[in-house]
Amino acid sequence: MCWKCKKAIEISEIYRTSTCPVCGTDLHSCKNCQFYAPGSHYDCHETVDEEVRDKERANFCDFFRAKKLFDGAASGKTDDAAAKARDAFASLFGN
Repeated sequence: MCWKCKKAIEISEIYRTSTCPVCGTDLHSCKNCQFYAPGSHYDCHETVDEEVRDKERANFCDFFRAKKLFDGAASGKTDDAAAKARDAFASLFGN
């Protein structure tokens, strides 16, 4: 799935030069990786030696593993959980 346009992609393997067929975004990028974690060391859950400065562009990271879903896209589960959490929070204050 593309991190930018959130469209499902039918690609069996992602290479450094792979791009999204819908929006043209680089797919082998930090934002499309399952280890991408803003706030972590170098924004990555893996122990990378060098920071990748542009998280949206293609890179040479050997740890890259493509994310399958983004924020509940294609499953809808995250949206339900977020809505339940908002409702629970609002009920604390009588809203």
